[in-house]
Amino acid sequence: MKKGLFLSLLVLAVAMGLLMGPFAGGVAAKAKEIKIGVIYPLSGAFAAAGRDLRNGAELALDVLNNRYAELGISIAKWEGIPSLKGAKIKLIFADHRGEPGRGADLAKRLIMDEKVVGLMGCYHSSVTKTVSAVAERYGVPMINGSSTSPVLTKRGFKWFWRTTPHDETFTKDLFEFLKGLTEGKVRGVKAVPKEEIKRIAYACENTEWGSSVAKVIEQMAKEYGFDVVKGILYSAKSPDLTTESQALVAAKPDCMLFASYISDAILFVRTLKSMKASPKVVWGQDAGFEIPDFRATLGKDVHGILTRTVFIPKVVKVKKAAGKINALFKKRYGTDLTGASGRAFVALQTWAHVLNAAGSTDPKAIQKAANELFIPAKELIMPWGGVKFDKTGQNVLGTGLIGQYQAKGGKVELEIVYPFDLATADMVYPFTTWK
Repeated sequence: MKKGLFLSLLVLAVAMGLLMGPFAGGVAAKAKEIKIGVIYPLSGAFAAAGRDLRNGAELALDVLNNRYAELGISIAKWEGIPSLKGAKIKLIFADHRGEPGRGADLAKRLIMDEKVVGLMGCYHSSVTKTVSAVAERYGVPMINGSSTSPVLTKRGFKWFWRTTPHDETFTKDLFEFLKGLTEGKVRGVKAVPKEEIKRIAYACENTEWGSSVAKVIEQMAKEYGFDVVKGILYSAKSPDLTTESQALVAAKPDCMLFASYISDAILFVRTLKSMKASPKVVWGQDAGFEIPDFRATLGKDVHGILTRTVFIPKVVKVKKAAGKINALFKKRYGTDLTGASGRAFVALQTWAHVLNAAGSTDPKAIQKAANELFIPAKELIMPWGGVKFDKTGQNVLGTGLIGQYQAKGGKVELEIVYPFDLATADMVYPFTTWK
């Protein structure tokens, strides 16, 4: 009887298995969650930048995990990672507050406690430097979207990839722009004698990022035949920049160049305006000069200021996908995409493509997929040639833009002035806003 009962139950179990096969298989194949740690400055002096970055990453997450086929890019049709049975990405955010040591500690916690598949961040190059060192030590992939110190991809790391161009590219763009200004290539401006814009002064914050920008400015000024008449490295988050501003004005430069985070950028503009500074060109190395709070706080005082960037809303004229995604971002957050939020979007988009190509969350598979990755230009909101990493982990297809704030009809808009063939408005030259 016992043997007969056993056989009967066995037959019943097999039958149920056959009947429930599709259902059971569906449960077994249920998409798992893929956790990625995202380390941004979410509080304190850099909270505005962190908020912008987080918004860009979260929009990309929504587009990836759900369906937005009308956007016209691959991840908007996926509803998760296709090669991983629709697995959804989950972002775990951590706040480094602009502190490199804290960033390293957060990276360890995310790797050891949260068991993240990989990391993303960190905006500040100084924090990215420490976080990527932790990732390298543990063999955890890290994709960086917004830190631009050239040093970051010159350390021989095997687990670090950067999608954004770095400061050598951006600063070269500046000097190509100045050169073009002397050659009559800038829209709306007749050729300017080089002697009129030859004298350069810069003020850069003194962490990893600003220090590297200063070195590149010094190097490229020599290459392009410009004279650096004053160079200042100052402490980030300074409560007062009067001394630094006085030194810049005293040097009587034709061009003032800055590498400053948001609070410093705002303070420099206010202080220099009070001194009636009168350079012919004012250029900011992105960061504080592009965060929405910069324009919102200073209003028409930014008229004529240049900023390097990788995304300007008016690029939608040449990138249809950019227009659709920017419209979605603006509807959700009330502002246009910026270089920061745009690069955060692309960083997570890159993570999605890497995971799909890997077909696995195994670090070695991810490493191989990242090294072999190619995302074509049509997939991106940036006017880049795509995403393709060289042996150092640097995207070699990224390029920069230079925008100029222009006050028009009660609004301040950011117009493209470089590359010259993408210009959307005549350049305001010379800069006279603070006189």
